[in-house]
Amino acid sequence: MTRKTVLNASHRALGAKMVDFGGWDMPINYGSQIEEHHAVRRDAGMFDVSHMTVVDLHGARVREFLRRLLANSIDKLKVQGKALYTCMLDADGGVIDDLIVYNLGDDFQRLVVNAGTRDKDLAWIEAQAEGFDLDIRVRDDLAMIAVQGPQARDKVAALVHPDDRAAVAKLGRFASRDVRSTDGAPLFIARTGYTGEDGFEVALPDEHAVAFWDALVAAGVKPAGLGARDTLRLEAGLPLYGQDMDESATPYEAGLGWTVALDEGRDFNGRATLEAQQARGDARQLIGLVMDEKGVLRHGQKVLAGSGDGEILSGTFAPTIGKSIALARIPAGEPGDVRVDIRGREVPVRVVAWPFVRDGQPRDGI
Repeated sequence: MTRKTVLNASHRALGAKMVDFGGWDMPINYGSQIEEHHAVRRDAGMFDVSHMTVVDLHGARVREFLRRLLANSIDKLKVQGKALYTCMLDADGGVIDDLIVYNLGDDFQRLVVNAGTRDKDLAWIEAQAEGFDLDIRVRDDLAMIAVQGPQARDKVAALVHPDDRAAVAKLGRFASRDVRSTDGAPLFIARTGYTGEDGFEVALPDEHAVAFWDALVAAGVKPAGLGARDTLRLEAGLPLYGQDMDESATPYEAGLGWTVALDEGRDFNGRATLEAQQARGDARQLIGLVMDEKGVLRHGQKVLAGSGDGEILSGTFAPTIGKSIALARIPAGEPGDVRVDIRGREVPVRVVAWPFVRDGQPRDGI
């Protein structure tokens, strides 16, 4: 049965086109995906991300547990409220999921995992936690709203209780804290996001979500759907689980080598495989592509490169750039001149560094 977030009726009242997304009834757009995309790049837009799964881990050995569970090092989180982006790997180094962990205390860590991987993630976490005496709480009582864009932080701060506004204004990137809204609702605010723009992701009890969403609409924040979320995240070079990575790829092959911490004395799941792959230097590589010709790069298209054949993982028309862009995986080695097979025609593309867009503008050379 398709699941609905607490904001489902709000989306429908705004005229959203709804689609099935990983078993959830979610808005793809509210009329114009392009307008929603530009609103986030130029002003402020918001997304219902209540389908994401919040998992609270409590216990004296919770940090010890996360040292083994995660490829990035929880030891980097020395300050309460700080967050870390990481992958959760299987024994062979494949990516079970990418997630964010929040340090909320020596005995309290919060994970936010993807919606489509919820069941397998929870099963893996529970199996791995055996013997650590942890209390694992799935927070289905929480809704989440992501507010993103150059004006996003100011728009959210105006809806925070005056006593908390200074703290919210000082919140650093990848940091979080508990505050209250102007009407007293508890808010967990994190300066994180999935668009390449500044902003907040706000978790709050279901019973307060509709009022907070309505207050954001009244403040001029434009609702945006999954369509704009996808074009925004790809412009920012942010990977999508199930498309750019899964158990068949290691973090090195998903462009996420920077999230792997090979710190001394920490034996995390998949470490031996990653070290062997790194030593051999044969990991497939993720490359960014731009197509100057008309047309759209799409998932699954064949990529022909000097190092061998690969495929497009994520591809779309990029509204900020006005061209089609993609992330592709090809064999290790010098890419050389790269072409993409589009319905039997080999179209030349340029290999570029990502993110494709930074600070709301296309990168030089894009």
